[in-house]
Amino acid sequence: MPTRIGLISDLHAAVAPLREALSIFQQHEVDLILCPGDVVGYGEEGAETIELLRGSHCQTILGNHEIWYLEEIGPDADDQITKYLRELPSMLQFNIEDKSVYMVHASPPESYMDGIKLLDENGELILEEKKYWAEQLTNFDHDILIVGHTHQVFAEQLANTFVVNPGSTKFNHTCAILELPGLEFEVFPLSGKTPVKSWNWGQYFAQQNNGKE
Repeated sequence: MPTRIGLISDLHAAVAPLREALSIFQQHEVDLILCPGDVVGYGEEGAETIELLRGSHCQTILGNHEIWYLEEIGPDADDQITKYLRELPSMLQFNIEDKSVYMVHASPPESYMDGIKLLDENGELILEEKKYWAEQLTNFDHDILIVGHTHQVFAEQLANTFVVNPGSTKFNHTCAILELPGLEFEVFPLSGKTPVKSWNWGQYFAQQNNGKE
């Protein structure tokens, strides 16, 4: 029997699309659920988001928004969100179906900010970026790399590694299922919206703030 992995990322404290993604995973009988970070940030439903992640036994790692949240709230806080975030690892690695799997928020070994960005604003593959990241991963000793951060949806072979990003449940309106050992990657739309392969958060928030940082 193949192993099905449910993939979600960059949830940003939005419960509705996360709940829908978990329902899709239940329907497809996934064997485990993984999230490469950014559980919090932007949205206001952090506690509810974490409750759903715990209930689904989702394996989650730190993203840059978790780091920023913990830095801002300080060392003395002991609320449920803070406790959960403090327990998250910076990366995960394990073997499934004779495949070595590595998960990090942005890029290996443990970067929170240097994201793998392969698509332009229209969702088209940038060949120069694919070549660049293939070179960066030439000596990367894992079969599968799971990332988030860039709010892009892709599954690309880079050097010897199959790299996948399920996109943001909140902004790309997507989740995905990765089936092993066959490396089959299927994207599912969320919130009744058309999936956005590349969501430019920098441009969006600049517009929201009238061009101000």
